[in-house]
Amino acid sequence: METLTLTELCRLIGETLDNHLAGTYWVKAEISSLAQRGGHLYLELVDTPPSGGRGATAKMRATCWSGTQEMLTAYFEEETGQALQPGMTVLIEAEIQYHPVYGLSLSIVGIDPAYTLGDIARKRQQTIAQLKADGLIDAQQLLPLPTLIRRIAVVSSPSAAGYEDFKHQLDNSPYHFETTLFGATMQGDSAAPSIIAALEEITNHQSFDVVVIIRGGGATTDLSCFDDYTLCAVCAQYELPILTGIGHTRDISVLDLVAHEALKTPTAVAEWLIHRLDEQAERIQTLTLRLARTAERQILIRRHRIELLEQRLAACNPERIYRMGYSLLTKNGKPVRSVADLHPGDAITTHLADGSVNSRIV
Repeated sequence: METLTLTELCRLIGETLDNHLAGTYWVKAEISSLAQRGGHLYLELVDTPPSGGRGATAKMRATCWSGTQEMLTAYFEEETGQALQPGMTVLIEAEIQYHPVYGLSLSIVGIDPAYTLGDIARKRQQTIAQLKADGLIDAQQLLPLPTLIRRIAVVSSPSAAGYEDFKHQLDNSPYHFETTLFGATMQGDSAAPSIIAALEEITNHQSFDVVVIIRGGGATTDLSCFDDYTLCAVCAQYELPILTGIGHTRDISVLDLVAHEALKTPTAVAEWLIHRLDEQAERIQTLTLRLARTAERQILIRRHRIELLEQRLAACNPERIYRMGYSLLTKNGKPVRSVADLHPGDAITTHLADGSVNSRIV
């Protein structure tokens, strides 16, 4: 039996691969892990069971060397609006490499962003379909918005430029808004559970009028966390109206679809809140003017009625009758309406315009 050293066996494996596996191959796989060191990009690629079972059916290391890494990742982000990240399914062009010490791996020389976009769109549509099937896609729209929105719970990264823009816009408005920040991670795998935890804290904290979820500013980064089914389901069923300003212009996220109001940027959310109070202030001013006109009209009507009553009273005033030449005859302080009321010897008084005359019946 021929005996080989390990080095000789490895050389034989390498030569066999070189002879039978020439050129590059397009490979579809899911990124299990990813790290960047020294300009190189190191990935672990896996295949998972199509039925969604646990474990991996295949696993292999892959490297995108510094010579192509910067160009390739920039191209991918420009086309998809997202950075390469764990959990993403990609279609890569790779050379098969074998090293006696490090074993079998792939050297990435190209990538097809269209495939990843298609996969993201497919998963997004699955999430939307599930939310519709669960009756959650329009649940937020059933919540009434408060007439005056002033107490605002903000879910954002404390250091995000978008949060500062949001605060600056509100602080420079003519209204007093009360904002409370609940910090959360706004990108990557930890974003969805972090935002959910912030929402739970808001529930236990104090009463608010609305919740605002914002991020934005800086370079294009991962937005797929806002398509997470669990996050969207929690927001759809949340007890307060949710406003989003996620800071993207390429497309809307699933979270935008379930939110009560979806705006493009944090600044746009602040402008919406200010505009709503502008509308309420204008409505209050209109009602005030209407009330003033109504009160003025009521006063004029009543004044006119009083004037008519005064005229009627003046027409019935005895002094006016006296001045016309009439007189009033009284006996014992009571008006005499008939001669039958008078008898000889009765004392009577005749009232005239300028005095009265006492008489006695004879």
